[in-house]
Amino acid sequence: MFAPDARVLLAAVLLASAVTAHAADYKIDDTHSFVQFRTKHLGYSWLYGRFNINGGHFSYDPAKPESSKITVDIDVASIDSNHELRDEHLRNKYLFTDKQPKASFTSTAYQGDANSGTLTGELQLNGVKKPVTIPVKKIGEGSDPWGGYRVGFEGNLTIDARDYGYTYQLGEQSFIIDLQLGIEGVQSAPASNKH
Repeated sequence: MFAPDARVLLAAVLLASAVTAHAADYKIDDTHSFVQFRTKHLGYSWLYGRFNINGGHFSYDPAKPESSKITVDIDVASIDSNHELRDEHLRNKYLFTDKQPKASFTSTAYQGDANSGTLTGELQLNGVKKPVTIPVKKIGEGSDPWGGYRVGFEGNLTIDARDYGYTYQLGEQSFIIDLQLGIEGVQSAPASNKH
């Protein structure tokens, strides 16, 4: 049996361990992360596609969600709309991927709790950097079969392509692009161990 003071101290240590156990930095898993998009084709129907995520990292502490941060790199040249000829046309005539093959997002603030909130940051696309706000939601977290620890989030953002210097006309409504973001990270190091 523990003395009362020892029990209090042990409970405090266990509580502190539980709180900091998942306060960590995460490397984004490219194979389980993506940016999907949709835009109207001539205003008559939806055109769907995706871009690959090509690296990034984030920090997430459920006890201090306001300290969450993320940086994501996006391979614009990886556009896939399920039609090779169209994708090549979009790369060359619309997205200018020969000059600007990459995009990125870096957060500047987070407001919300450990499960959902609003992520503010800067989206750099086609050499143009603009502030954006993304509603985000945690999908889940836990151990994986390979001894790692993972957490996943989703977010949605609508942009006007003209704000980023894209002016190729595919119908007036084609400039409005809905983006769905899916991010899964693998824990790399507990934040509490950093000095």
